[in-house]
Amino acid sequence: MLTLIFTILMFLIFGKLLIFAIKAAWGISKIVCTVILLPLVLIGLVVVGLIKLALPVLLIVGIISLFAPRSGN
Repeated sequence: MLTLIFTILMFLIFGKLLIFAIKAAWGISKIVCTVILLPLVLIGLVVVGLIKLALPVLLIVGIISLFAPRSGN
């Protein structure tokens, strides 16, 4: 009986830790994409001569970031 209770509580605790880890990884990946990856892609497009493609992408992302709801406190 104690083994069953221990097993159930262990799954509850590690399940919550797993959910927290997934949320943390998702947050970190969003930060990496917006702070590092997007500027590198835009700079790369400008360097290879695709400024006609980079400028609309920059404008679309800028407009979306203006009107997107901000999460957090």
